[in-house]
Amino acid sequence: MQSEDSIIEASDESTQTLRLDLPHAPRVLIVDDDPQVLERLEEMVAAEGYDVSTATSGAAALIALEEFPASIVITDLSMPAMNGMDLCRLIRERPSPGYVYIVLLTVKDDEKDILAGLDAGADDYLSKRTSAALFKARLRSARRILALEHSLTDALEKKRQLAMADALTGVYNRRYFMRHLGREIKRTQRFGGNVSLLLLDVDHFKRINDTYGHAVGDIVLRKLTKEIAKCLRRETDWCARLGGDEFAVVLEGTKPAEARICAEKVRQAIADASVDTPSGSVRFTVSIGIGGCGENTHKNAGTIQELVELADANLYASKAGGRNRVTSASMCGHGARANPRAAHSMVGSW
Repeated sequence: MQSEDSIIEASDESTQTLRLDLPHAPRVLIVDDDPQVLERLEEMVAAEGYDVSTATSGAAALIALEEFPASIVITDLSMPAMNGMDLCRLIRERPSPGYVYIVLLTVKDDEKDILAGLDAGADDYLSKRTSAALFKARLRSARRILALEHSLTDALEKKRQLAMADALTGVYNRRYFMRHLGREIKRTQRFGGNVSLLLLDVDHFKRINDTYGHAVGDIVLRKLTKEIAKCLRRETDWCARLGGDEFAVVLEGTKPAEARICAEKVRQAIADASVDTPSGSVRFTVSIGIGGCGENTHKNAGTIQELVELADANLYASKAGGRNRVTSASMCGHGARANPRAAHSMVGSW
């Protein structure tokens, strides 16, 4: 479950200028069939602070990349069996955890060879007659390119997280809930198992907002999600905000009886919690409804709508029964009663 702090941090960092830096020095793989050239280049690159490995052939280079992925590959163009351009093509065809910056190194300076190497997927082309200073400068350029790629990937990942998260509380949002709960239901229908859903909202939340203000209401919602997080110990359990003060907790691989225990734990933890405000301590409670799909569900039953309608009906029953309580009923697909607040159903707008 994502924390509020991590989401705020991601939001802040995603708007900043990309930092051209890497968390650690990139690994460099040097490939050449000449041992003397390998030794000279290895000393030069290692002196610049890079983690260096070597290979004496294209085939050995591919094995080395499989065992110890490198971010920069410096390879001789002319090698027996597999030349530098062939190696370059094979590297580009293989999956990699990140971008591999490839430098072709050769005694040839013919324009045709240079263009052929770049067409094969190389990023740079250096003559073996290049000075040490220029060689090191090209290494620094490669590192900046890799840093830019790392920063872009990191920024995209943070934006992806933001697209799935609720900005106020840091838990998942409604879009994530719909997508991943649907996948989990399909998985249980295909392979068996159980999935349980808790729907909950804050009792008399409007009264809290009217009495203490919306800022305190926001603090209450953040406190609620923190208490939920303390009760969810498994990585497969997660929480989502559906809107307003309505939240869902998805318990994958959990039977209804186990879900009831978890729900009671959540309810009690929130009832015992309090929020400090300038007007004093604020206490609040939640009502919870449980729905479940599992091994006894008919293969054509158990849609998101059925599951949510059952949990929502049970949530309504908790409200009608006095609030600050948990209500559960039979599994979805077995004649769950109609939702008594159908006109106000959370499913209606999905």
